[in-house]
Amino acid sequence: MVAANLAAWTIDPLNFPNRAKAIDKACYAVRYAILAPSSHNTQPWRFVINGDELLVCADRTRSLSNIDPYDRELIISCGAALFNLRVALAYFNVPFEMTTFPQSTDPDVVARVTFPVQGAQLRDLADLFEPITKRATNRGPFVEEHIPDAMIEKLRFAADAEGVDARFARTLAERERVAALVAEADRRQFDDIRFRRELASWIHPSRKDDGMPATSQGMDALVDFATPIVAMAIRTFDIGNGVAAAHEQLARGSPLLVLLSTPGDNNEAWLTAGLGLQRLLLTATSIGYSTSYLNQPIELPELRKALAAKLNVEGFPQLLLRVGRGSHAAHSPRRSIADVLV
Repeated sequence: MVAANLAAWTIDPLNFPNRAKAIDKACYAVRYAILAPSSHNTQPWRFVINGDELLVCADRTRSLSNIDPYDRELIISCGAALFNLRVALAYFNVPFEMTTFPQSTDPDVVARVTFPVQGAQLRDLADLFEPITKRATNRGPFVEEHIPDAMIEKLRFAADAEGVDARFARTLAERERVAALVAEADRRQFDDIRFRRELASWIHPSRKDDGMPATSQGMDALVDFATPIVAMAIRTFDIGNGVAAAHEQLARGSPLLVLLSTPGDNNEAWLTAGLGLQRLLLTATSIGYSTSYLNQPIELPELRKALAAKLNVEGFPQLLLRVGRGSHAAHSPRRSIADVLV
């Protein structure tokens, strides 16, 4: 029996309401949108039915004030959910049109979705439907192997299709340079009590439908204990050196690191980064690869610039990913549709 907070991952496309109104079909597609990834698994989105249109909104009550003071990662997460929504609508042959940030007076509305009678067949999007329910963030080690050039080009094309630049660190020397920045960012962040308190609040046992496992911070030694012990350890002690070592090892040992960047650094750019991220993640899943995040250097302005320099990026780094093959990764919990669909 599937736990209630994981039931969202078992959605059956055969239950799609083919004879319903377009807005009701869109509501069903929202069930796939909420399977997108988000920082600390905060799921910072709301979907609002406004007559015969659907509004995709940022839920800033779920923001991370320490690591994401300008809501950059929050908007990226909303972009990933928006991409899933596009894929689901394309798969179910629901014609749609999307306008991003349609209300200059309300930046919380990241997209307005309307439903014309006819529309183009978006086969390239529909082909990414199946990976939506298979994608999972894999925080474990990856197999040391060569990733073929053809696979890397597919990932590059996926990001580029949404206007996002993808740079790759493939050689050990390149990965070591990036891994050193990840470790330095970990040490700096864990030296800040505000960071530790914020992180601990998202690994708290009271969170049943969101939040993260302790293993996301390389704390494998503690996962056999009760979750409150883990949260207390993160909140109370500066464990930055241990976390830095764990994440540096993951970065060095991953066959491929991917840095996603955009020319700009504002709401529109962040939403674009989320769209490109999710297209890349679904593409990676479709060809048998797992992914996880090492965004720590991007969350610190000085190290964000250093990361751009090391990978010759002229724009603004938005996300740092590891790509490879590993053991099975469990899905993260999800809030119910009733909590996110108004």
